[in-house]
Amino acid sequence: MACGTCSTGKDGQPKGCKSNGTCGTDSCNKLTVFDWLANMSLPNGEKPFDWVEVRFKNGRKEYYKNTENLTLAIGDVVATQAQSGHDIGMATLTGELVRVQMKRKKVSENPETIQKIYRKASQKDIDIWSEARDREEAMKVKARQFAIDLKLKMKISDIEFQGDASKATFYYTAEERVDFRELIKLFAREFRTRIEMKQVGFRQEAARLGGIGSCGRELCCSTWLTDFRSVSTSAARYQQLSLNPQKLAGQCGKLKCCLNYELDSYLDALKTLPKPEIKLYTKKGTAVCQKTDIFQGHLWYAYEGEWMNWHKITKDQANEIIAINKKKEKIESLEEYALELVEDTKTEFENVVGQDSLTRFDNPKGNKKRKNNKRRAKPQNSTNNTNTNKPNKPNTNKPRNTNKTSTTNKSNTANKAGNANKSNNPNKSNNTNKAGNANKANKTSNTSRTSNTNKTRNTNKNSNTNKTNNAK
Repeated sequence: MACGTCSTGKDGQPKGCKSNGTCGTDSCNKLTVFDWLANMSLPNGEKPFDWVEVRFKNGRKEYYKNTENLTLAIGDVVATQAQSGHDIGMATLTGELVRVQMKRKKVSENPETIQKIYRKASQKDIDIWSEARDREEAMKVKARQFAIDLKLKMKISDIEFQGDASKATFYYTAEERVDFRELIKLFAREFRTRIEMKQVGFRQEAARLGGIGSCGRELCCSTWLTDFRSVSTSAARYQQLSLNPQKLAGQCGKLKCCLNYELDSYLDALKTLPKPEIKLYTKKGTAVCQKTDIFQGHLWYAYEGEWMNWHKITKDQANEIIAINKKKEKIESLEEYALELVEDTKTEFENVVGQDSLTRFDNPKGNKKRKNNKRRAKPQNSTNNTNTNKPNKPNTNKPRNTNKTSTTNKSNTANKAGNANKSNNPNKSNNTNKAGNANKANKTSNTSRTSNTNKTRNTNKNSNTNKTNNAK
């Protein structure tokens, strides 16, 4: 949830409050605690807890006593007590939850160490504070250059001004002890303010600056993690992770804190598994552990000399074989145990989309219709040819054979075979399907001959009747 000033401007660039995660309106803070007791009233006679949690730059929080009985709410800018002068911060938590937070962080209510809240910050206090915050980035660049010129093995990570701009705290990291006395003189001469140097660890530096981790989320140390426990490489070994420092290290350069998150569950599961260095002795040979599935409880063993053939057994079977070996006895082979865990590698695929095909939009609809028309046209021709040939077979009277000598009746013999388009007659297109056109061609052929006119007319009538029947 962002504040109102984090909206996008006219040029498309995000505005933001430019507080680097510590929003001025207390809406997108780091390490913010939700006050789930805010809407609950106190019992009769109970006074509200008079301590307030105040946050400063980059998530630094301190606890102050409200001695003036100010009516403070979450998000109010207040002026607090400092060693010299005053500091400006923001109230992030009030009420009974402050008592719980102080108890968790072991903050005492000793009157000698009590720090007070002076007042709510005025506009003048806020202006001085904002001007001092604007100077920090330029000062950090110069401070790093001074440290490089003096050849000091240190890294200045951040600068924080006090609310009244009377003191500047320089946070730095270093692996060894650094003599920065000459550096402080240069800072005081250049910046004209009181200087305080404070060394922080690499994890604290990452928590102050923030960033995005390899998981794609904000760093745990800058959002919710407050206690930094030590992380060792044994945590990676227990979880069977490759000991690659580039993958195991976070942005701070140390091992990732998330390696400890699931370590307890791995340790509990490993208690029931046999140790991988224990060998199994069989009559077929000695088996060595090659792989372990911690949560499934499966182990893979291979015989010495047959390293490519692995045998999968359960942790109970492995413990049983180890108990038999302790009695100085051997089993026949691991295959007797591994046969029970033979898995069927056959995969079954399901149509998760439904009845629709994924390729239904690959080809346009028009092409499908054309293809279907072509497919339909072909069987029609074949059926017509078969139909035209079939009625001619049982006919014993074939008058077409009587006109073998005439050239015009050759087209009729061609129709008998069902291939009317293959005739040599120039009028072959007319002799294919239309009986009327065939009659005209026959009449012209009959007029060309003077003999046997009556016979040819009779044969032509018979052929015309056969054609009409064939066409039907």
